[in-house]
Amino acid sequence: MRADSRFLNQPKHFWAHVRSISERIGYTARKTKRIRVPTVAEIVAAMESLDLGTSHLATNSEKPTRLGRSLVDYFEFRASVLNQRVEPLLMDSAAAARLYNEVKRRTRSALPIPMNKQKGKKRKPAYFTAIINMLIDETLRGAPCDFSPRRLTTFTEGAVPLRTMARWVDGAFPGAVNPIAVWEIKEYYYTTTFGSRVADGVYETLLDGMELEELRTAERVRCRHYLMVDSHYTWWKCGRSYLCRLIDMLHMGYVDEVLFGREVSERLPTLVREWLKEHRLRNRRS
Repeated sequence: MRADSRFLNQPKHFWAHVRSISERIGYTARKTKRIRVPTVAEIVAAMESLDLGTSHLATNSEKPTRLGRSLVDYFEFRASVLNQRVEPLLMDSAAAARLYNEVKRRTRSALPIPMNKQKGKKRKPAYFTAIINMLIDETLRGAPCDFSPRRLTTFTEGAVPLRTMARWVDGAFPGAVNPIAVWEIKEYYYTTTFGSRVADGVYETLLDGMELEELRTAERVRCRHYLMVDSHYTWWKCGRSYLCRLIDMLHMGYVDEVLFGREVSERLPTLVREWLKEHRLRNRRS
């Protein structure tokens, strides 16, 4: 899923409002369990309850200012995209297993199959990660790719490190040094709650995005950054507020795209072909 251009270049104070209002009002409507869309009156009340100003958001007659209208438009967009587009894309373990078997038969990939970290009966292939790896491998047709960089990602000027990221990523093309693209994968088919480990994964991706933003701004070096997530129970039943944060992160420019569940099967090959094109151009220049 790509960002909506209407909200992609909003200033950082816009996102300060989104976070403050969302946290105060809540992300989900309790009765319907759908993503909540606050009214102008609710936005004003939330700001007042936080001892924050409201005149820049609405007049006394509750008529929204330009910023107030933009916030309402964004909350409506965020709710619509999550309620209508994202939820149907998220899979459970059975659906992920079916897609895994389909992709495996079609691609005949020779890549080793990653396993999840569960034990006993839950010890199975990491379906979502394996699907992603096989789709990338099929599209690359032998081009280099590091599907599990066990090292920090480094960007160089010549042979000298320019920036080294704080964390390992889950994949890098063509490798962990001067990658064109890096990605994170968050699949949680067997979790029973939205625990701190899952929440930490969201904030780790945010950290990566902030580092890559600084690299792009200060050094004019761009690396594409993707987040791929799955598990209907974990993300929708337990973690809808964090799905809202992912949509926020996407529009803040900290990830280029977020791919939800089965969306990888149609979108990922297109992205990989874009990486290959950029890789060929880079090689010609060098």
